Amino acid sequence: MGKINKNDVNKVVLAYSGGLDTSIILKWLQTEYEAEVVTFTADLGQGEELEPARKKAELMGIKEIYIDDLREEFVSDFVYPMFRANAVYEGIYLLGTSIARPLISKRLIEIAEETGADAIAHGATGKGNDQVRFELAAYALNPDIKVIAPWREWDLKSRTELIDFAEKHQIPVPKDKRGEAPFSVDANLLHSSSEGKVLEDPWENAPEYVFQRSVSPEAAPDVATEITIGFKKGDAVSLNGKAMSPAEMLTALNTLGHDNGIGRIDLVENRFVGMKSRGVYETPGGTILLEAHRAMESITLDRGAMHLKDELMPRYAELIYNGFWFSPEREMLQAAINHSQQNVEGEVRLKLYKGNVITTGRQSAQSLYEEDLVTFEDDEGAYDQEDAYGFIKLNALRLRTLAARRRK
Repeated sequence: MGKINKNDVNKVVLAYSGGLDTSIILKWLQTEYEAEVVTFTADLGQGEELEPARKKAELMGIKEIYIDDLREEFVSDFVYPMFRANAVYEGIYLLGTSIARPLISKRLIEIAEETGADAIAHGATGKGNDQVRFELAAYALNPDIKVIAPWREWDLKSRTELIDFAEKHQIPVPKDKRGEAPFSVDANLLHSSSEGKVLEDPWENAPEYVFQRSVSPEAAPDVATEITIGFKKGDAVSLNGKAMSPAEMLTALNTLGHDNGIGRIDLVENRFVGMKSRGVYETPGGTILLEAHRAMESITLDRGAMHLKDELMPRYAELIYNGFWFSPEREMLQAAINHSQQNVEGEVRLKLYKGNVITTGRQSAQSLYEEDLVTFEDDEGAYDQEDAYGFIKLNALRLRTLAARRRK
């Protein structure tokens, strides 16, 4: 699976944003591989107008252009299953970029089959995680697919060379793209991530203009916003009593999170390819959803199931981060996680205030919380406190044995 023989490629499906970089890649595929190119642009809720991508592709002679609204599939089939696991990578990252890649690859493979293409292409660089995620997912779905990664092949090493290539081939270069971008951005309905340039020094404070999805906590309202989220089988299904689809729910939570300065993180993460990178990520709706889901589980999940889930979660999160969404081990873990969610239903009340998400109440017809067991009042025999003598004595047996040996 090294470099591909250019004579073996006749038709390529390109993950195409319509931006300068993927427009250069499109032309490069046409000139270097002399291949027919099919463009695929996904609406994952990144908040950009996608019709310009169609017009640019048409101007470059593309006959088969796919622009797909994948927002509902993205949230229902990828984001929601991940949130059932409370997945967080390295204690902080809610996997907003990671979880979008397998869906893009899935659609690239489907379009390749529909159009008779023998290869797919992406714009991920040779230093990042995304190249791994795109390609592992693609090979898991079609072991014979060819994958072209121009950033690993071409000799365009600087911004100047990219601009020169674009001008040579009559690719319009917007004025704001002529200089080095101050940072790079990836966005979808779950989050936005900003990396590079002004963010590369991990000691330097991230400038306020980096943030895309939230007001600063200091600028958020001085009055808290109170909301109620309803859950069914571990998934959020209603907001303040109003039923919502998965994408509608995440969109509404993003607005609430944005307005209250919620979901900002500044992290240095360990990339799968071996280096550390600093990024500023914003996941406003996801941050609210994670807090609410854990609160819902707190009264509906058995202790053993909850603790086992928490043990499995780092492994599950790492699989998603590293690009193994379509692996058998992720699917095995998902089956266990989904089974645990059968009774995770009810309502959670939350307060949103200046960057904070605070649970203020939770209720469920499936609750395992028994007031008469925990009350300090007379519990009428529901729990015999004298039973604790034996419980403690048996659990202390090995500790007492060890202590006795030390004292000899």
